[in-house]
Amino acid sequence: MKQTLNDVHQQFAEFFPGKVLAPFVYLLSKKLSEGHICLNIDLLADELEGLPVNYQKIIENDKEKLVYEQLVTDENGLQPFILHNRRLYLERYFAYETKILNGILTLIKNGEPLIAGRCATLLTNCELINDLFKGNFSQDEIDWQMAGVLVGVINNFTIITGGPGTGKTTTLAKLLAVLYTIEPNIRVALAAPTGKAAMRMAESLQSARIDAPESVVNRIKALEPVTLHRLLKSVPNSTQFRHNAENPLPEDVIVIDEASMVDVALFAKLMEAVGPHTRLIFLGDKNQLASVEAGSMLGDLCQFEPIINTVPQETAIVLNAVLKLPAAKQSHPLAGHIIELKKSHRFSDTSEIGNLSHAILAGQIEAIKPGSDVTIDHNFNHHLLAAFFAGFETYINEGDITQALQKLNSQRILCAVWEGEQGVTHLNTLVEEYLKSKKLIRITSDFYENRPIMVSRNYYDLGLFNGDTGIIRPDENGNLKAWFSDGKGGVRDVLPHYISEVQTVFAMTIHKSQGSEYDRVLILLPEKGGERLLTRELLYTAVTRAKNSVTIQASHEVMRTTVITSVQRASGIFERFIQSSSTNLNLQ
Repeated sequence: MKQTLNDVHQQFAEFFPGKVLAPFVYLLSKKLSEGHICLNIDLLADELEGLPVNYQKIIENDKEKLVYEQLVTDENGLQPFILHNRRLYLERYFAYETKILNGILTLIKNGEPLIAGRCATLLTNCELINDLFKGNFSQDEIDWQMAGVLVGVINNFTIITGGPGTGKTTTLAKLLAVLYTIEPNIRVALAAPTGKAAMRMAESLQSARIDAPESVVNRIKALEPVTLHRLLKSVPNSTQFRHNAENPLPEDVIVIDEASMVDVALFAKLMEAVGPHTRLIFLGDKNQLASVEAGSMLGDLCQFEPIINTVPQETAIVLNAVLKLPAAKQSHPLAGHIIELKKSHRFSDTSEIGNLSHAILAGQIEAIKPGSDVTIDHNFNHHLLAAFFAGFETYINEGDITQALQKLNSQRILCAVWEGEQGVTHLNTLVEEYLKSKKLIRITSDFYENRPIMVSRNYYDLGLFNGDTGIIRPDENGNLKAWFSDGKGGVRDVLPHYISEVQTVFAMTIHKSQGSEYDRVLILLPEKGGERLLTRELLYTAVTRAKNSVTIQASHEVMRTTVITSVQRASGIFERFIQSSSTNLNLQ
């Protein structure tokens, strides 16, 4: 019997004529749906299972003929498919990758003539830098936050990466303090992929301790982070933006937080819109989950470990007066542009949660140990669930709405999937049933009293963003309102009928939790239905949402498979950067 696929990927593949094209386009389409942006045609051995025999034979025997297909070209063509460095792309995704590559290289190139002067300016402001960083580190270790500031000041392109609690936002605040001091007239824009991430960025900057002149501190705290779409000014009912190559952003410094969440398409649109002489700074955790859409640009750019936390020899010599930084031993365009913050101020060296996150990233299942702050439950113990559910009683019993919001957001259930026994929908129902049994809630309508809600779209006119959490409660007149934090220590209220797109939020997906933190976290990994999602990056992201305690419910086998599975999304930008160091790219 002839084996068929009969799915959307096959329909897409067989839309295009060509003797050998279909099986490769089929796999490319499948890879795109999994977040990859290209298909490495030399790494297909594991992809053959389940394919029709004729597809398998073409892949095994005829891949060298792919280059001769009429609809396939190299980087300079205008066909639907690009074959470059043995990777097959849809033309659109190759164009995105090229715009990112060329945009970064242009910023680096245009910044190089300015480095010597900027270093000299830094040396005349040593007192400010020392005031900003005094007492943070011992004398025998490198202060990587200071390194992030120095590199961010002297370069036009900088990545500052680090795990939870390493001080990415603190580093940004100090970097801005230096920039505002040495260049008082600079224009700064702050942005993040989501409204929730932008609000957290604002809250973190408001609470940052900055030992700088009051006028400088006030300028930093007056900055208002926005979403990337707002920064670029999206055109309604379009994928285009008002800021682009012809109308670049006017700011001198642009900072993007939670950069791991930026997909390849939005990354490319940003790079197009950044002026050629702008300072562009990315903040994020390179080990965290990548964006929901295709691409993992932050992780891709931080792939080459030997260049992280190094600077070119000539820069190292000049900056020695401020901080002794390792000189790069290898030539690479990104050498001197990536700083990884090493010291966690949230987790000590003996922290169980910190050690758990390190073990997960290393894929060391045998190093994952339970303790007083870490509970591993392979049997889905109902008593553990009930004990965690009981924690939600505190926000309901709290009369003050500000305190109630804080107590609601002190713990969260994180799920890998929406459906199934370990999914968000089921867990939210279980918590509601528990609270009903305690007579703490009565579900009489969609917006019942004390329902915890999460906004699932942006309401710009209300100042509410996708991911914001609130509580339904009556006001002093008995009218039910949705209450949210205002980000300044107070609350604001909204009539429920203005925010129709909300979800109950005792539980949420791990993806949605990115950028948030909670005192206590319960993580559930599904027995069925989540196989494609379960990776160490997912579990690392979930675990590092917890500040004080974490409980993981997962079977032995699911836990093992998750920890040993690391998905590196395919792209070609890593190799193209290496090639660019020895080849003059056409910066289109």
